[in-house]
Amino acid sequence: MTTATELLQRLAGRAVGVVGLGLIGGSLGLDLRKQGIAVHGWTHRQVTAERALARGLVDQASVHPQVLHGCALVLLALPLDQLVSPPPQLLEGLPGDALVMDMGSVKGPVLASMQHRLPRFVACHPMAGTANAGVEAGVAGLFAGRPWVITPSGQEDPEDLALARALGIALGATVLECDAASHDQAVALISHMPVLVSAALLHNAASGGAAALAQALASSGFADTTRIGGGNPQLGTLMARCNQDAVLAALESYQQQLEHLRFLVLSKDWQVLQEKLSAAQALRPDFL
Repeated sequence: MTTATELLQRLAGRAVGVVGLGLIGGSLGLDLRKQGIAVHGWTHRQVTAERALARGLVDQASVHPQVLHGCALVLLALPLDQLVSPPPQLLEGLPGDALVMDMGSVKGPVLASMQHRLPRFVACHPMAGTANAGVEAGVAGLFAGRPWVITPSGQEDPEDLALARALGIALGATVLECDAASHDQAVALISHMPVLVSAALLHNAASGGAAALAQALASSGFADTTRIGGGNPQLGTLMARCNQDAVLAALESYQQQLEHLRFLVLSKDWQVLQEKLSAAQALRPDFL
């Protein structure tokens, strides 16, 4: 049985709803439609609905929640604040018999918010993205080969978890499962804190007396280390806000690493510094 066939069978011929048609929602729509699955999109702007239809992201799009009627599965590709504190119109618009999954990058607060409000809910985080946003940002194949993280609480129906896994596999992703707290600690280290660190690098380079020359000399290395710091500021703020404790712990640990490096340079301990950099070189492949 192919993964697409398994997903189609679990959906029993019914459509998938996508709420939010930006990068993640639009990419989900493109990939699901390629699998032969009908996609219905709910967005708050008519111009977005029209453009999503024109781009082929969805089969149906509307500013009215009725477009989700009959969907077996609804995917919430929304900003974190709308997942942690969902507006009443969102909750009222979701079909009562559908499995609802969120796509947010923080899981603990979302799980705590959604699970007691919805009869069927599975928390998920597709670890994929680009620097682009909005209805023009969706691309096919965004999730292929990327982690598709499910964070069960233990209250989910096994069939709902099976559907969540089948969705990730059908999109070509690598399905992983862990508890919400572990997920949030891990993404603070490799995603949320690095956004802040990258932003700090940009501010630091722009604040010195040689800022103009630094801008002229900056090349691929600086571009690589600052890419995420130049991304969506709303998203970066929401990640820090919704995952505050884990981000603060990650920042404290990172500050200790920086202080150690500073001490090695200050004390001219070049041998230990080289050993430290060699250890980092050896560690990097494990994170790629």
